[in-house]
Amino acid sequence: MDSLPNSFNPNKRLKEEFVTNLTGSSMLEVSALLTIVSILVILRHSFSSNRHFDTSLKKNDNEILGSKDWRAYMATMAVDFLVLVLPNILFFTVLADWTYLWAILLIIVLFFIIALKRSDFPSPSLEKRIHYTKEFISSYRVSMMILTCLCILAVDFRIFPRKYAKTETYGTSLMDIGVGSFVLVNSLVSRQARNVSSVRWKTALQSTSPLIILGFVRLISTAGVDYQVHVGEYGVHWNFFFTLAATSILTSIINVPPRYSGMLGSLVLVGYQICLMRGLNLYVLSNERGMDIISQNKEGIFSIFGYWGMYLLGVQLGYYLFFGNNSSAMLRSNRWAGIRALILSILFWIITVLLDRHVERVSRRMCNLTYVTMVLALNLQVLAILMLSDYIPGSKTSILEEAFNRNLLGAFLLANVLTGLVNLSVDTLSASSVTALFVLVVYASTLSTVVGIADFCGIRLKF
Repeated sequence: MDSLPNSFNPNKRLKEEFVTNLTGSSMLEVSALLTIVSILVILRHSFSSNRHFDTSLKKNDNEILGSKDWRAYMATMAVDFLVLVLPNILFFTVLADWTYLWAILLIIVLFFIIALKRSDFPSPSLEKRIHYTKEFISSYRVSMMILTCLCILAVDFRIFPRKYAKTETYGTSLMDIGVGSFVLVNSLVSRQARNVSSVRWKTALQSTSPLIILGFVRLISTAGVDYQVHVGEYGVHWNFFFTLAATSILTSIINVPPRYSGMLGSLVLVGYQICLMRGLNLYVLSNERGMDIISQNKEGIFSIFGYWGMYLLGVQLGYYLFFGNNSSAMLRSNRWAGIRALILSILFWIITVLLDRHVERVSRRMCNLTYVTMVLALNLQVLAILMLSDYIPGSKTSILEEAFNRNLLGAFLLANVLTGLVNLSVDTLSASSVTALFVLVVYASTLSTVVGIADFCGIRLKF
């Protein structure tokens, strides 16, 4: 009788080696990829209607949920998937060698549509502009979430270019911006950025307890099924959820007004960068680990300073771009905020290039100053492009975006569960390109369908 396998994941070592010692691509290529993602969203908005579906359950027993609305809702979701999700799967896999060409073509198409439709588009009222601003921010958050959900599974297949996978020490890649974008997205729309009264640190600890619990659940579950984990990413025990929780707790304990948070964030980042250049970087990047908890998780623990500084900068940027409470705040919607975001993006790109050449190269693993400025430049670039939607008639959101926006945490958790199931049931390393594409499309459509159904049924699990 054949012996039972001693691991749920017999290819664990090979899968870990598959995402090890990678150097990434270039900042320009990552910028081009995010440009493609942003323009796809705008193109979908340009030919979508302003119709909104009632996604609440029936209020009483005499009310029957209309099957026509359900069919229309799912049909619209399918169109959203074909425009917003499926092309991204192709651009990150079989079309990866033509990234710059596609970016240029889509830019031309976008400006052609703006020139064609702008004259027929009346200037929206102030109330609508403020409403549109919220929808642009939602589109930005959802775009980064969908991008993350696609990449966390695609990276395990050979069809996904290694240059897009996370870098080992220094370098730039598409997946490197994931955790940084999560932190920045949360900061731009945080309570601090909206200048909402601060909460006590005990309350903040309670609010972050779900993240801490999820961190331990991930730690226990990955160990329980012998799931592949690249230790050099966060450490032996640390993970993404612990980083988010630590950043949130630090921000709540050391609370400053949003107009000054950028100053504190800059001081934290500069101080952390000085420590890195004086030898901390050698310690963090070293493969040697002691038995103490800090040495075991040095990447995750020390990078907190970088992510916290990034969060503080994001708070001030969110306040400055969208939530300022002075007399001109109403004018900060849409086009004016888009112009400011573009100018800031260019400024951070210049700073990033200078830091990368003269101070220290980009390192997601340490979350150094150069990595922070690059994440700021890329995310502000995405925001600025999405706000071009203000020049085009049509809806400023889509059904799929609304569904993901109302269930960000649920979508992310489901994506992680589905990714784990695929890895434990499919030999991703030996899968052909056709098989890999099929699995990725089924995975993405399953994720989108479940999130859509949850939203239609009124289920809410926000991030």
